[in-house]
Amino acid sequence: MLEKLPDMLGHALRNQRAGLDKIAFNQTDLRPGMAAIEVRSIAFVDHAPIPVPYTADGDGLSPPLQWSGVPASAESVVLIVEDADAPTPQPLVHAIIVGLPGADGALAQGAMPSADHEPALDASVEIGRNSFLQAAWLPPDPPPGHGVHRYAFQVFALAAGEPFSSTPGRDELLEALRERALASGCLIGTYERPDGSVRNDADEVEATPTLMPGAVAI
Repeated sequence: MLEKLPDMLGHALRNQRAGLDKIAFNQTDLRPGMAAIEVRSIAFVDHAPIPVPYTADGDGLSPPLQWSGVPASAESVVLIVEDADAPTPQPLVHAIIVGLPGADGALAQGAMPSADHEPALDASVEIGRNSFLQAAWLPPDPPPGHGVHRYAFQVFALAAGEPFSSTPGRDELLEALRERALASGCLIGTYERPDGSVRNDADEVEATPTLMPGAVAI
């Protein structure tokens, strides 16, 4: 969808970013005794590019994820995926999942519903609202020319507490994290759409005609 925005708009908004400090992982104070969860993916490593099939330029599938280190006292696990570099006041939410089992676990490729894919999650798992108010996975879709975007896949273990609403949003999730988070982990994947209005060195070389010896450029 955002791939159709003019490059000049993305370039103009380059310095407008929500900021990594505003993602849920950095908004939740780690209390003494809180454990660390390891979050990983077989599709990409931490701070590396997210493969195209998992973005809006590909099939838009949700990527495979695994996590370990969940405390034995956890009742459930939740996931929130945010774009820390969206040109918005707060990070753009790409997915929320609550009600995952309170143990080490995983999500298969395409587990979350998206525009062209049916959900593959267990019926007991609840999908929250992304920033477009959809109960679905929102594939990375940065504006062309805006630079590299960092997508934070954040996993939290929760103690027992009040159940979530049927499709919880970011505010509801953050409140639950403040009250009963036991452990947290974060995996960051990146994605960028290049600025087609900026000529690179290869283009400069290709665009420069080659003159034969003795020829005069006109």
